[in-house]
Amino acid sequence: MSKAYRRVIHWFRRDLRLTDNTSLLASLSSSNEVVPVYILSNWTGSNLWTGAKRQNFLCECLASLSSNLEHLGGQLIIRQGDPISEILKLAKDARVDAIFLNEDVDPFGQAVEAELKKKSSIPVHSFQDATLHGPTEVLKGDGTPYRVYTPFAKRWLPVEKRRSGGRPSSIKTPSDLESLPLPTLSHWGLEKEDWELPKGGEKAARQRMSEALGHRISRYDDTRDIPSLPGTSRLSQDLRWGTLSIRELYHKAVKTGSEQYLKELGWREFYFQILYHFPEVLSDEFNPDWRGLPWEEPGKKLRWQLGETVPEHDRSDALNFASQSLHAQAGAGDRAWLWQVATMVDLRAQLYRSEESLKHTESGASAAAALAVERRKVERRRDVLSAGRNTGVSERSAKRWVPELKTVDPKRFQAPPEDGQPLADRYPAPILDHSAERKQTLDIFKKHRFQQK
Repeated sequence: MSKAYRRVIHWFRRDLRLTDNTSLLASLSSSNEVVPVYILSNWTGSNLWTGAKRQNFLCECLASLSSNLEHLGGQLIIRQGDPISEILKLAKDARVDAIFLNEDVDPFGQAVEAELKKKSSIPVHSFQDATLHGPTEVLKGDGTPYRVYTPFAKRWLPVEKRRSGGRPSSIKTPSDLESLPLPTLSHWGLEKEDWELPKGGEKAARQRMSEALGHRISRYDDTRDIPSLPGTSRLSQDLRWGTLSIRELYHKAVKTGSEQYLKELGWREFYFQILYHFPEVLSDEFNPDWRGLPWEEPGKKLRWQLGETVPEHDRSDALNFASQSLHAQAGAGDRAWLWQVATMVDLRAQLYRSEESLKHTESGASAAAALAVERRKVERRRDVLSAGRNTGVSERSAKRWVPELKTVDPKRFQAPPEDGQPLADRYPAPILDHSAERKQTLDIFKKHRFQQK
């Protein structure tokens, strides 16, 4: 049977896999030859939004993807520069008839797609792939987007989820196309440091998914909030870069019986919807009532940032701690700092482990740092000391990640330091008094509200 096109481009972005890749499968069914391409960015050196850890993971993902494509007879083409210019240039060089891609979920990516469709002289086909539902599929009865998670989840959970697609058996790519070599950290002017990270790539991601489904997700409801246990799925980086299909993960997770885990995936969808309908959360507080609050410079209290204290147990609490105890700005200028805090993976105390919720990624860090999506959470500040008691910060966990506390009774971890003294030699003294900071925070909120009226 004849196909619609002779040759097309599939543009890889945050879908670095072959299995259940909506656009890739569509491109293969529509054409005889496919040109798979990834466009490298031009930035080098320090960057507020990423760094060596994240880029090293990307390098491993691209190396894995390239190998997988070669195994099926294809080739990953690497280009660098302005994405629109490079895609259009490749389309001309390769003499393709159409361009295929999966839709991005953030405003920048969406703007790039719109510009590409505007400038391209050939068809550009885009597909919803990164989420279970598109941002306009789960709305309130009046057609407006949800602003609160709980009613969103009640409507989202029952909606039928699309099933996972297959995996290509072969890919034919023209052999005469130029390609840059696969990137290393030096491409961005970065150097590898002494850290242990999850292995990048589809094979490693699928191994993690299999382990999570077999051991972690089935016990997720009981262990997800205990940082001393491997109680979360550890799959956030794989969903972020698309080395796993959200559809495949969801339907396999259903079989484990953990409704709570499905709800966490619902948080991911909710924050993507927030980002789509309210893109201003990338620069401003979600609730306009809280915009303009005075903030302190976050760099003044770096010991917490470096993991040299005993802070909260997960990303959500960590962001609350930063904004509500350290009074670190959650607005435009310093949101990058909170983003970095929310995505650090080598912090000694391993603070940030709520990976299924997008509280720790692009839209989630914005929303959490913006004094929470639900206004009442601002006033219902979490008590970080009682949080530690309730979530089982264990002696084993503390001694592994904070060796200075090796000889300290773990019961002291959840109590205010006596007389403001350090818990142990070479361990930093307290950086704040939570009671005093709480009072100051509430005073700031009350004053701001009064000025807003």
